[in-house]
Amino acid sequence: MLTLFYATAFYAASLWLVAALFRRVWLYATTPAPLKIPTTPAPLTRGGVVLRMLREVTLFESLFKSNKWIWLFGWIFHVALAVVLLRHLRYFLQPVPELVVLVQPFGILAGFAMVGGLAALWARRLAVERIRYISGPSDHLMLALLMAIGLSGLAMKFLAHTDIVAVKAFFLGLIYLDWRPLPADPALLVHLTLVLTLMVVFPISKLLHAPGVFFSPSRNQADDSRERRHVPPARLESTPRRA
Repeated sequence: MLTLFYATAFYAASLWLVAALFRRVWLYATTPAPLKIPTTPAPLTRGGVVLRMLREVTLFESLFKSNKWIWLFGWIFHVALAVVLLRHLRYFLQPVPELVVLVQPFGILAGFAMVGGLAALWARRLAVERIRYISGPSDHLMLALLMAIGLSGLAMKFLAHTDIVAVKAFFLGLIYLDWRPLPADPALLVHLTLVLTLMVVFPISKLLHAPGVFFSPSRNQADDSRERRHVPPARLESTPRRA
């Protein structure tokens, strides 16, 4: 029954995550930008926009210019999260790629860095008065959820060990429709439940800044309003054709 419950839950959560995320990205992509509003200094060409977006998603350039401490904690968290996710690919792939094997020793350090970055970002929301004023319950809940996922994962490594071979067999069984028993370890079940919760709330939360940054008019527009006229798609459709 435990295996049946979690297998069904992961199928449902995965379907919801993909469908809801696709719908949200589709809305982002099809919403017209009525104004030319690139944040200056902005690139003058599309190639410059690509480079700007690359710096934004890898180095958090705008955040670095805004606040160095927030940039440091945020960048540490996101890089550590990327390493942790890469490390977890070993549970879904067989054979395990060489890159995933190489990153394994750094995964534990990344787990501590992830939790530390989250703790610093959460402390900022509690300690800085103006940030505390604009922080809603959802902001704290998202941080608490991510923190709980990180702590429960570290707990399985250092406090309550689980059978990782059986865990990998369970997830490979989900992929190949050959279900295998899931270990009934409490720490593992807590960790998986939290991950399922994140999969459900991700497409309807502020965490959607991950794909949303690519559709931000202030970032993905070139500063070429003098060279070409910006006409949003809605206006193009309503403009009558000349004879």
